[in-house]
Amino acid sequence: MVLAPGAEFHTHRGALAHDDVIGQPEGSVVKSANGDAFLALRPLLIDYVLSMPRGAQVIYPKDAAQIVHEGDIFPGARVLEAGAGSGALTCSLLRAVGPHGQVISYEVRDDHAVHAIRNVETFFGERPANWDLRIADLNDHSRVPGASEVDRVVLDMLAPWEVLGTVSEALIAGGVLIVYVATVTQLSRTVEALREQQCWTEPRSWESLQRGWDVVGLAVRPQHNMRGHTAFLISARKLAPGTVTPTPLRRKRQAQVAAEVEKRAQEADE
Repeated sequence: MVLAPGAEFHTHRGALAHDDVIGQPEGSVVKSANGDAFLALRPLLIDYVLSMPRGAQVIYPKDAAQIVHEGDIFPGARVLEAGAGSGALTCSLLRAVGPHGQVISYEVRDDHAVHAIRNVETFFGERPANWDLRIADLNDHSRVPGASEVDRVVLDMLAPWEVLGTVSEALIAGGVLIVYVATVTQLSRTVEALREQQCWTEPRSWESLQRGWDVVGLAVRPQHNMRGHTAFLISARKLAPGTVTPTPLRRKRQAQVAAEVEKRAQEADE
């Protein structure tokens, strides 16, 4: 909740007076009108993301953390993001690049952009000066006057393979591309499109599952519920101009085996 003098926050356990919270140090205990105790803490980014109003589905913290880490999003980085969605990942990216970095977010839907603007401004208290939200298609990026290269690109869209040409032009050599997709079909099509371009390192793909544990003395056991599949993440790095992706040894062997199997099948048919 956003504190305001004289206001109240109503719960099923009684009303909390904002004046009882304002001025208290974090971690204080305040009581409702019913006498129930509440612990007062400022929300972390993870708390905000899980409770923010949303239009599009948000990228959950377990995936956002890996995007920031695997994407090597560093202070001062120039990051290109598409699409902005509800602004959850945008908040993580803006925090990671710091005041001297820049985040350029593309979003094709006006209603999603409205959610992103409201959520980002609410979290930071204002519109970050280093955030450039563009309601447009990412393929229009190269036509923007003064468009410069970026250090990192993060894609969260239905058909990321359709913008890889624009991405390869915008990303610096050695830059990192992270793609967030929900389905196996999207995963396969995106990875094969990256391979066809031959200007990327061999793509890596993975998903993350998160399971909590209950710990009470020596009674230690995994929780019955877990955060299972939310999405697949794909990572690749841009090669220098004119460089062709070397074929990994494993893929060469797989191709040889497939060719041999096909040859034997043809001989058997004859």
